Amino acid sequence: MTPRVPPAGESAIAPPPSTPLFPRRSFLGGVAAASAAALTVPLLDAPVAHAADSYAPVAYPATPVATDEELHVIRRWTYGFQPAALAAVREAGGPRAWFETQLAPQDVAESATAAGLDSWWRCITADPLDIVARDRSGEEPAWRAMAAYAGYAMVRRQESTRQVLELMTEFWEDHFYIPIHDDGVFPFRIAFGHRMRELALTSFEELLQAATVHPAMGCSLDNARSTKRSVNENLGRELLELHTVGKGAGYDEDAVKASARLLTGYRVDTWSTWQVSYDPTWHDTAPVTVLGFSHPNSDPDGRAAVRAYLSYLARHPATAERIARKLARRFVSDSPSSALIEHLASVYLDNGTQIRPVLRALVDHPEFWASSGAKVKTPTDELVSVNRALGVSFAKPTAQDTGAVQAHYMAGGIGASAWSHPRPDGPPQHNDAWNSPSRFLASWDAHWTLSGGWWPTKDTTHVPAAKRLPQPELTLAEFVDHLARRMTGQGSTSGLLEAVCTATKVRPSAPVNAQHSIVRWQMPWVLALVLNQPLFYLR
Repeated sequence: MTPRVPPAGESAIAPPPSTPLFPRRSFLGGVAAASAAALTVPLLDAPVAHAADSYAPVAYPATPVATDEELHVIRRWTYGFQPAALAAVREAGGPRAWFETQLAPQDVAESATAAGLDSWWRCITADPLDIVARDRSGEEPAWRAMAAYAGYAMVRRQESTRQVLELMTEFWEDHFYIPIHDDGVFPFRIAFGHRMRELALTSFEELLQAATVHPAMGCSLDNARSTKRSVNENLGRELLELHTVGKGAGYDEDAVKASARLLTGYRVDTWSTWQVSYDPTWHDTAPVTVLGFSHPNSDPDGRAAVRAYLSYLARHPATAERIARKLARRFVSDSPSSALIEHLASVYLDNGTQIRPVLRALVDHPEFWASSGAKVKTPTDELVSVNRALGVSFAKPTAQDTGAVQAHYMAGGIGASAWSHPRPDGPPQHNDAWNSPSRFLASWDAHWTLSGGWWPTKDTTHVPAAKRLPQPELTLAEFVDHLARRMTGQGSTSGLLEAVCTATKVRPSAPVNAQHSIVRWQMPWVLALVLNQPLFYLR
């Protein structure tokens, strides 16, 4: 079925169909063709092409556009552009001043939605034994609690005004990585995430101390069952390989074994009482030597020795370089310069592993400001940014298929949901992992679904099409420019305008009002095409 073409200079007044006029799959073919054509070669015989038509953008100046510097900071240090983010940057005095306010999140007034999120699901604030009891009774199976936590995190990223805190929370949860569906972690995984948020802007040493001995980490990497009689090497190895110094630091298999032996004693009575304890009779008391760290480790209570060991690893130059490189790859580019990494590592060591000075050094470095357009959004980043751009909002759950949890699953449809990566190295952050045709087709599917407001719907509010009009009537070209500014921070392009006109068969100069076909039933085409632009995928 093709859309109704309004007469030149008039609006389509036929009532919209009761169901979407374009099935999702037929839309994907049509909008993909429109997107590809507009972004690669000119359309030679578009149905609306006339000699008098021009696809030159027409500015809608009442809706502001972001400067290059504003847009760069918003893309890298928030979960996607929205007018409120631009207003916050300007109210703070500019990009760098805004970033500084974000480093003190306790002084940033939180949004009402984010402030009330802890009450949305009982599991978010429940203690581990309550989570276990609810799983055993069937009241809230473990997998539902984990899905709720993922939905909770997605809404926090979308709604929080403390965007840098949320980004750094995600960064550390991905660094000290524990998949939410890993065997036996469910009683403790939510508390682990809360702890990472509490410490996200403190110091790496504090984060390392908390993450390494946390029962969620113990269950995930089997340290909860490691004893002096049967030492499990998983946590001892990943502590060195993934969490601190990295493979290139020069440790050997004996160091891995010593690392694992030192970590014995931390217990979780898994699949029974789930009680957490430290048992000195489980602790291996042989001396340890790892990368220049030596300890007699003669006390059956080895916790003091573990604290000394973790402090040593946190302040090791190889750890400094590894954390610096990882931060630079996440927030600058896939191939940061050695000069930037060395600078960040030096700041890290000079400031006792404190996080804030390193982030300031990163943002103040010329390489950060020269890196615009160098990073691609991950699927979870994109899903949150689409909801922010479209103004989709979620409410406190009234059913199991609530919108916030469905958003978590929708990110999985794009390529990966939160903490679904199965390995302990965490989800990939380099562009090649996500820059593929299949990912973009999946993204277009999500854009279409959300632009039409068809899913999710439970406890979910989508902006009515008529409310997207900034004034009672304006030309299609002006309306496209307004939407582009509002959803991406940048004005329309000739390619975008041509794609919209091709898909809707409406001329750029056509007047658009609440009765026009664009508003009544073609809005999903327009919104999806704005989201399908390559610039929207940039982080």
